[in-house]
Amino acid sequence: VFDIYRKVPKDLTQPTYTGAFISICCCVFMLFLFLSELTGFIATEIVNELYVDDPDKDSGGKIDVSLNISLPNLHCDLVGLDIQDEMGRHEVGHIENSMKVPLNNGHGCRFEGEFSINKVPGNFHVSTHSATAQPQSPDMTHIIHKLAFGEKLQVQHVRGAFNALGGANRLQSNALASHDYILKIVPTVYEDLGGKQRFSYQYTVANKEYVAYSHTGRIIPAIWFRYDLSPITVKYTERRQPFYRFITTICAIIGGTFTVAGIIDSCIFTASEAWKKIQIGKMS
Repeated sequence: VFDIYRKVPKDLTQPTYTGAFISICCCVFMLFLFLSELTGFIATEIVNELYVDDPDKDSGGKIDVSLNISLPNLHCDLVGLDIQDEMGRHEVGHIENSMKVPLNNGHGCRFEGEFSINKVPGNFHVSTHSATAQPQSPDMTHIIHKLAFGEKLQVQHVRGAFNALGGANRLQSNALASHDYILKIVPTVYEDLGGKQRFSYQYTVANKEYVAYSHTGRIIPAIWFRYDLSPITVKYTERRQPFYRFITTICAIIGGTFTVAGIIDSCIFTASEAWKKIQIGKMS
């Protein structure tokens, strides 16, 4: 009484070649859609959003910086890193967690350093200010191999400006010119499927080079990195399609395909039977 799926005796059905062809096409089509949905269910989707907040409140108001820069025409004894910001920090010749590697038989230098900056506008610059004796004509031509902020993110399918200055080549610039890089730092959060968050920073950059003068003469050139923080945070979140949605989609695929295929087969069969009756009428 309660069976809504009533069975039709097999001897009351009529198989046709058209029905067989439609059935095969229907099964192939359903298999293709099933595999497509299964691939989408297994794959991880990365969703990004924007909001106004400081995501890494446990950092103590600090941002880790990693800098790797080569100055092929400036001796390592002259190269130094200076840091200053609007909180009153003014550090000349920062040496903690830094390394200088001689280049070009000692005539050049590669500076590698990791340090922290406060989350306020400021700058850090590579210069000769910390040298005991200032050179007459320091050559500030350079190549920036890396400038990154926060944790290193190596995530597939996430494209961002985490090392926007990586590969910047200023070897053809005026040797006596200063270089200004204006950075807008954007906080970035990456949250994986387990809910673990990693905090990094992207940045945009604009630059200029110039030879500066004062009333006492030419100012010693330097490589300036002037930064400011954006109030907007970018968040990337890993997500996977819920299982119930996957099952719902599969049921919709199977039911919809069978329904549409049944309608097509019914229309073709009805048209075929009508054509046969017309032909029989003409013969009689």
